[in-house]
Amino acid sequence: MAKEKEKQTREVTPWKPFSELSRVEREAEQLFGDFFRRPLWGLSWPERFREIGLREPAIEVYEEKDDVVVKAEIPGMKKEDLDINISGSLLTIKGEKKQEEEVKKKGYYYSERSYGSFVRTIDLPKEVQVDKAYANFKDGVLEVRLPKTEEAKRKEVKIKVE
Repeated sequence: MAKEKEKQTREVTPWKPFSELSRVEREAEQLFGDFFRRPLWGLSWPERFREIGLREPAIEVYEEKDDVVVKAEIPGMKKEDLDINISGSLLTIKGEKKQEEEVKKKGYYYSERSYGSFVRTIDLPKEVQVDKAYANFKDGVLEVRLPKTEEAKRKEVKIKVE
């Protein structure tokens, strides 16, 4: 009877979701470690991406009645450092955040701020009037408004299915 009770009891351990993420990161480090460690030895994944400047702004693209609107989060930049172009149906946003020279000379222990350049190209969902497009940059958010062409504004017609 005592043996039956021993077999029925199991050890319960709490689930730790963040430990699973750490495990996956460790496995990725082992799998790709040799390749990525060559130029940037010993850095974690986020540090590597920050070091080599791989970052793109998060964007939203949505449609209003008369406009296609693109919003991009670009914190810490100045509007003078942004370059916005439209070519065909592609909107390209470029920017560069330069490191401040006097900051390098101070005795920092740790810095997570990122510097470098980015390019983000967005395929616009509708035809737009390029000559009437305009942009606004406020509080780290770039908003580009692109008026739709008259043809793109035509309203949809529901077709009844019988």
